Amino acid sequence: MYRYLLNISYIGTNFRGIQKTINKLEEPRLDTHTIQGCLELALRVFRPVNDIQTVLSSRTDAGVHALHSTVHVDLQRNDGSPYDTTILTGVLNRTLDKQRLPIRVLSAQRVADSFHCRYHAVGRTYLYRFAVAKNGVADPGKLKNKSYEAFIPVEEIDRCYFMQNSSFDIERMRAGSRMFLGIHDFRTFMSVSRQKSPSRDHPMFTVRKIDQIDIRPGRSLALGPNVSLASDIYNYWDIEITAKSFLYKQVRRIVGTLLALATGRIDERCIYQMLTVPSKQNWDHRILLSPACGLYLSKVHYRDTAFEAGATSKIETSH
Repeated sequence: MYRYLLNISYIGTNFRGIQKTINKLEEPRLDTHTIQGCLELALRVFRPVNDIQTVLSSRTDAGVHALHSTVHVDLQRNDGSPYDTTILTGVLNRTLDKQRLPIRVLSAQRVADSFHCRYHAVGRTYLYRFAVAKNGVADPGKLKNKSYEAFIPVEEIDRCYFMQNSSFDIERMRAGSRMFLGIHDFRTFMSVSRQKSPSRDHPMFTVRKIDQIDIRPGRSLALGPNVSLASDIYNYWDIEITAKSFLYKQVRRIVGTLLALATGRIDERCIYQMLTVPSKQNWDHRILLSPACGLYLSKVHYRDTAFEAGATSKIETSH
């Protein structure tokens, strides 16, 4: 039996998330509503003699996309020989394409049996794309149809978060992002997970270190005549956040907080209080959770030595 690392990307709009749902009280069933479930179905075309059980490096929720994520899987052929990784990549992509699934295997490689795609990951980078109308409305909340009346490139539907707002301070957003850098207890910025675990209530579980937050001008993905129209109407922005690991919906809560700061819904003192007095009850409800459509898992990071035999001793557990 050999272990393979699959580097994958996907558009998560129509999926329930990456992780398949397992109900121990029910018989195992096909799961075509998650990325993991679809990958395991596609792997069946190789007819390995072992049960197919993929392992995820990172979890993304419904509607969240990935430019790069990783999965590992053990496969054993009847004759005991390894699969050619180029053929593995091609056949998987052909199978996924036949089912019209927006999942792409970027590459496959054989790794040591001791390799674990989640525990050997040393970092993850998320990208959030949003666009702000240059001539927005004063209070979009009072004009419920305004966002539907506004032009949005059809190519960008479910790929970017579009905001109709007349007051947006990008420099205030950049300054506010620096408050999140370093080690903090991010309990305030964790949504309640559906997965119950006693360890999740322990203070140490919610401590994370944000290594980098980069806010820079983005660009439209529009095509043809929509390119100039989108550029005339919107300023595009990208937020990249890098850390070893993140809590449940932490990135979307951080982005939502920064957007609220940039539009004047909250001030810096509000962020300071949420960071210094970590509590589920301390979340400021003037802040809106940023929509899933703008979020992309951009990169799962590994050391070059992670794929070598004997790397197990260097594993650092992450969540």
